Parts: sequence; structure tokens; C-alpha cells
Amino acid sequence: MATKSANVTARVQPEIKRQAESILDRIGLPVSVLIDTLYRQIIMTGGVPYSLTVPKLPTRDGLTDEQFNQLMEKGYDQAKSGEGLSVDEAFAKIREGI
Repeated sequence: MATKSANVTARVQPEIKRQAESILDRIGLPVSVLIDTLYRQIIMTGGVPYSLTVPKLPTRDGLTDEQFNQLMEKGYDQAKSGEGLSVDEAFAKIREGI
């Protein structure tokens, strides 16, 4: 096996780093192994091995007034019937997806 002697330096937001490294610790994967694996995938695929596209999410600018009003009415009806989540529950679900 070749000796690993090259360093990679990257600046990331501290909270992003903490969250990612916490997940990697739980699965027992050192950051250096993850980076090495990513580099190998880039070499094998000839590019970034995952999508870098921005998902198409509906925005107010992309909705007609009718579509927007329907979306707001649906949300209002859900809130009135108790189908919504508390702020803490909503953020917990968001964190699960990160």
C-alpha cells in the first residue's frame, strides 16, 4: 500500500463540520478515509459521484396566485385540524434529513 503523505485543507462552517464528524464517528469512518474514498470515486467516474443540482422546489415567484392561495389554504386547514408539527418537531425532522 502506498504511503499517504499529501494533505488536504478545507474550510467549512464549524457546525457543519461538527454534525458531519458526529455522524462519521457513529459509523466508525474517519474523515481521512471518507476523503480518500471520494477522491477515488472522482477518479473512477471522471467527475463528482453525486448530483450537484439544486432540487426544484416551488417558490412564490414560480406559483400563480391561484396555486399560492391553494397551498396556503391547505396549510391553514392542516393547522386548524391539528395536523401540523410544533417548531421543535419540525426542526427535529429537518435535522434527521441532514
